[in-house]
Amino acid sequence: MTAAGEERDVTCAALLLAEDANAVLALLAVDPVGLGGVALRAAPGPLRDRWLGLLREAMPAASPWRRMPADTPDSRVLGGLDLGATLAAGRPLAERGILAEADGGVVVLPMAERLAGAMAARIAAVLDSREVVVERDGLARRWPAHISIVALDEGIDADELPPAPLLDRLAFAIGLDALPRGVVMAPPSPGAIARARAALPNVTVQPELLRALCATGLALGVTSPRAALLALRTMRAAAALAGRGATMEDDAALAARLVLAPRATCLPPAEPEEAPPDTDQAEGEQSENQPATTDTRADDLTDMVIEAARAAMPPALLARLAAAQQAATRAGAAGRAGAARRDGARGRALGAKAGRLHDGARLALIETLRAAAPWQAIRRQHDTRRDRPVLIRAEDIRLRRHEERSGTTAIFAVDASGSTALHRMAEAKGAVEMLLGECYARRDRVALIAFRRDAATVLLPPTQALARARRCLAALPGGGATPLAAALDAARVLAEAERRQGRLPLLILMTDGRANVARDGQTGRAAGEADALAAAPLLRAMGLPALLVDTAPRPQPFARRLAEAMGGRHVPLPQADAARLSSVVGAVARAA
Repeated sequence: MTAAGEERDVTCAALLLAEDANAVLALLAVDPVGLGGVALRAAPGPLRDRWLGLLREAMPAASPWRRMPADTPDSRVLGGLDLGATLAAGRPLAERGILAEADGGVVVLPMAERLAGAMAARIAAVLDSREVVVERDGLARRWPAHISIVALDEGIDADELPPAPLLDRLAFAIGLDALPRGVVMAPPSPGAIARARAALPNVTVQPELLRALCATGLALGVTSPRAALLALRTMRAAAALAGRGATMEDDAALAARLVLAPRATCLPPAEPEEAPPDTDQAEGEQSENQPATTDTRADDLTDMVIEAARAAMPPALLARLAAAQQAATRAGAAGRAGAARRDGARGRALGAKAGRLHDGARLALIETLRAAAPWQAIRRQHDTRRDRPVLIRAEDIRLRRHEERSGTTAIFAVDASGSTALHRMAEAKGAVEMLLGECYARRDRVALIAFRRDAATVLLPPTQALARARRCLAALPGGGATPLAAALDAARVLAEAERRQGRLPLLILMTDGRANVARDGQTGRAAGEADALAAAPLLRAMGLPALLVDTAPRPQPFARRLAEAMGGRHVPLPQADAARLSSVVGAVARAA
């Protein structure tokens, strides 16, 4: 394809994206509750603010508009006991939360990719039932919550997405970052929006269009039944916006493009070319099988809707699916930043729990007062002292709960001996530098150990400074014997120190496997290999994830034995390019 053709394709894609962004604006304004909302992937900036401003203007007058940060506590999201009013009145009084306050309007979720799964489940339950149910702190309340969600996805990486239960209930998922500068966002006409809202309940749906939407979802691998329901509502809203009392093919194509295509998990099967029918046979069957015309029209509608969805799908769908699978694998292994530790003293707040005060516990004062407030009137009847404003019992105590992500520390132990320097030192440095970049992208800490002559030296303590690590690697000298046992001991000591700090260490050992220095400094292949094999089980006993990259020109049997003794994986560098090394290290990091 020529440069002019590529530029034309990019321009057409940008125009289509702008058209979709404008269409989502109008459709959400027509049926905000039925469509659930939109996942808007865009960096903070004028373009995103413009889109949100247009949506707010298109909503009905006086519609609530609330922002709910990802770390908002449950008591503010769902509502519950009004602590100040309860203490003042002496009886339980309730207050509504953000979701109930936004009834009939929009809730904006900044940084939705960081929303906790439990909070996403609570929001999803409200979207399903369209009411907030609170039964705690001596209260039982139900408030209406007919809301629409705008989930602002500000993740840097493609695998940083809002929780799946929330995305499943939002009709649309669009991105604004690919729009060119100066693109015009067309505000929907207030008159057209008002007329469409009034006409929406009376819009009828042709059964063959509904069947075509369901068939399209199946062809695209969309398994959630909510997707078909949201596509149906999108089709009706589009018809009402166009001033029609019944849906048409264009409405179904728009629904497939906006709702089904972003949820696709596979490409629709290609239609095989059919041989031309026999003319005489076709004429003979036409009079006997009249319903064939209806079936042909249904098939044509399905093909048209599928093609509309296919046109909206990104060209590199397989690459996107591979990235999604990797993201799911990371999520199953407690995430990129390490496993979650709960009930510690640091990290993201998770609310409160009942418990006893002890050393190191952090009192959740507001939650404790909430637990005690409903019982004040009863307790004062039996209280002989009148100088205490609030009576608190042991069962009222609430302690703070936190979730802390245990970061990963990648410990690189690099063989700088003479044999490695002679054979693969340059390649080893290049591989280590590539792996350092991968660790930095995962926000891991890195440490660098070099071993040569008769000792192993920690050149770089655990750090996130990538530039410093590269400088230490570039200045790494080569030459001398191979004290492999000393390197394993140094890595073990460093890993134990990192584990005591609550981090998850992993070892990446790069060596040619030619150990020839024992722990006591004695030289010789037999003594060096024996001490290395004696040091390796200690790493395995502590459960340290390990990877041994064999830098020898030919893979060494001893290196494989050493990897097995460590409980790690053996990867020969001559057979491992940058991509393979990256994937193997990523697997080891997830195993941590």
